Amino acid sequence: MFSRRTHWELHPNALSVRRDALRDAGADLVDLTESNPAACGLSPDMDAVAAAIAAGARRPYSPDPRGLPHAREALAAYLGRRGTPVDPAHLVLTASTSEAYAWLIKLLCDPWDAVLVPQPCYPLFEWLARMEGVHLVPYALSRADGFRVHADSLPVDSRVRAVLAVSPGNPTGTFLKQDELEALEVRCAREGWALVMDEVFSDYGRGADDSRVRTVAGRAGPALNFALSGLSKVVGLAGLKLGWMAVGGPEALRDAALARLELIADTYLSVNTPVQEALGSLLAQADGFQAQVRARVEANLATLHAARTRDAGWNVLPVEGGWSAVLRIPRHPGELETALAALEEGVVVYPGHFFDFPPGADFLVLSLLPEEARFAEGVARLTRVL
Repeated sequence: MFSRRTHWELHPNALSVRRDALRDAGADLVDLTESNPAACGLSPDMDAVAAAIAAGARRPYSPDPRGLPHAREALAAYLGRRGTPVDPAHLVLTASTSEAYAWLIKLLCDPWDAVLVPQPCYPLFEWLARMEGVHLVPYALSRADGFRVHADSLPVDSRVRAVLAVSPGNPTGTFLKQDELEALEVRCAREGWALVMDEVFSDYGRGADDSRVRTVAGRAGPALNFALSGLSKVVGLAGLKLGWMAVGGPEALRDAALARLELIADTYLSVNTPVQEALGSLLAQADGFQAQVRARVEANLATLHAARTRDAGWNVLPVEGGWSAVLRIPRHPGELETALAALEEGVVVYPGHFFDFPPGADFLVLSLLPEEARFAEGVARLTRVL
């Protein structure tokens, strides 16, 4: 009696079953998959956040489908301070980045159309696509040259309506480069595809590299484009439920997309008033919060590199941004078996296939957010297994 879009395998996987059994038995597990900043002791000034939300809650309800004008102006000012001039009229607020994806699929796709998605990538998109009644067509990121996108090798499929790019990648941490973006735009314009850029980790770049694409927000370009982000990563406030998209590309396409998105947004009106009223104050917390995260990432990444001996059979892949690390490990006994063995040693890690790393090598994925002493203990346990 249920729809095909919810025809899921609902049984937990072997790793989750064993982890839960160990926790129930009282085992001291170091969770190196924890990626919620608040759970890792990283947060903005919560007194200031609470005050801003309380003040916003006193404002009368007067919704605007695209988001309250002064909230969009505050967001445009934040983007502008980061060197990205964006017209507030080209911004649409959503309750989350996930909701932004759902709206974009409604905007761009008919049932059984398709979206191109990178491989490897965060597994959320499979669930979102299925619930919206569309297919995902994976395209391989080139591991040989640092998980780069080669636009000319994207699959040819008549069902495709959009291409998703994630910069920096999750979990690879690789930024899209300017030449990749330009090639993607040309291919999208030629095929009639939209370009959807997930930029939730774009504030967490490591080092300087002028070739990186920081954002496509405010970009004209030859193809319709959407830049997505939100409070979850920008300020570590996932619970306040606010995301956004910046719509760009050729003027006629951009304006047509905005008009249709306004009707989609008006159907749901899902973004609450207090968080919109508080948005300027919340974004003012971004610099301090992001500095905490960068310091934690650098400290834990240094610990991870220091744990690798010269003759170790594993290595840490380069990290350009984000807050994950990817380890390449020996193919024997395999990534799932290694993750299960790590559990018995008291540490939780992700096997690479959770992120659709293609066959040919084995990987583990770790969060770089846990508290530093706890992270070091987890890495010590993991290296005993490796």
